[in-house]
Amino acid sequence: MSSGTLIENFAEFAKRKNIDRPTMIRILEDVFRTMIRKRYGTDDNFDIIINAEKGDLEIWRFREIVDDNSEDIWDHDKISLTEAQKIEPDFEIGEEVAEEVKLEDFGRRAVLTARQTLIQKVKDLEKEILFQKYKDMVGEMITAEIYQVLGREVLLLDAEGNELILPKGEQIPKDRFRKGDTAKAIIHRVEMVNGTPRIILSRTSPVFLERLFEAEVPEIYDEQIVVRRIVREPGERAKVAVESFDDRIDPVGACVGMKGSRIHSIVRELQNENIDVINFTENKELFITRALSPAKISNMKVDEENGRVAVYLKPDQVSLAIGRGGQNIKLASRLVELEIDVFRDVDTIDDEDVALEEFNDEIEQWIIDEFHRVGLDTAKSVLALSKDDLLRRTDLEEETIESVHQVLRQEFE
Repeated sequence: MSSGTLIENFAEFAKRKNIDRPTMIRILEDVFRTMIRKRYGTDDNFDIIINAEKGDLEIWRFREIVDDNSEDIWDHDKISLTEAQKIEPDFEIGEEVAEEVKLEDFGRRAVLTARQTLIQKVKDLEKEILFQKYKDMVGEMITAEIYQVLGREVLLLDAEGNELILPKGEQIPKDRFRKGDTAKAIIHRVEMVNGTPRIILSRTSPVFLERLFEAEVPEIYDEQIVVRRIVREPGERAKVAVESFDDRIDPVGACVGMKGSRIHSIVRELQNENIDVINFTENKELFITRALSPAKISNMKVDEENGRVAVYLKPDQVSLAIGRGGQNIKLASRLVELEIDVFRDVDTIDDEDVALEEFNDEIEQWIIDEFHRVGLDTAKSVLALSKDDLLRRTDLEEETIESVHQVLRQEFE
């Protein structure tokens, strides 16, 4: 293969891969210098001239002429007078010989190796460019086409045909994908595995919900409204705290839209995830009150030193504060960054009922605290719920719940 053919083929390949000209020249020179080092041991006294457009390649070797008996005759940048005069009879000691080395002089195998190396270097560069491109896009939303649905992940293609991965753990539980569909997600993380970039997407990240709000609410995109915090149980419920920098703009109203027009499209994208949009405030008590909506709080005691807050509610408000499966209170706790303990208003406790604290000699305190966390602070309030209900609401084991039920029943027998 001639140098012209090699360079022309490589230039065409590089162009298809969108490799710019300076990078292409650098790759060519690196490969040719590697060939020179393999054959001559060094490339210090070689110049390489490449014209990629014309397919021209010139390799020049420079050596100083020394006497045939000189001790320096074996240096890589020296040539004996006798050898030099074979190239040009008029050469004298001290002059410099510039000798052109043809690509064919390296041998057919070396040229074929160079061709494979050039292609591999472009592929490696292409992977590095892809890695850097998506690394800079982490947190951005993308729409891509699904081309394969697997058990543990969904594979998608971007507009340029690059493979993106949406793992099962980053999918909303209700997501159902089919080949050929398009899906929205955020670039969650990018990692290099064995030299190949893996671009991981996510639909469960709070950032995905934030990007959806940016797309649907112009005031957020224009930074008139800022999203302060987002907490999610993907596909089930989310709480979004927003704040306006313009007193004339109602941040909650702007996010919801006329008759819910803006938020409805977000809810549909998230498989009917229930989204609570609330006004952010630095007033901790007011923020907690808003976070526990729709429940109405009678009173609260904030203990910021220990990261907890005790809220007191009427009996009919407790279930609203806790929510289905404890979702509302869990999300509210994460939103306000305090552990919320729910208590029923002491004024409304049955005279015959007994506070759970009275049983701390028979029931461990951490178990009592777990009941408090879900709004159960008396014996009758615990006994009113079945074992299955308590398993769903708390993080307690079945045996623990049965033991507590037994202790509490004895109190009223």
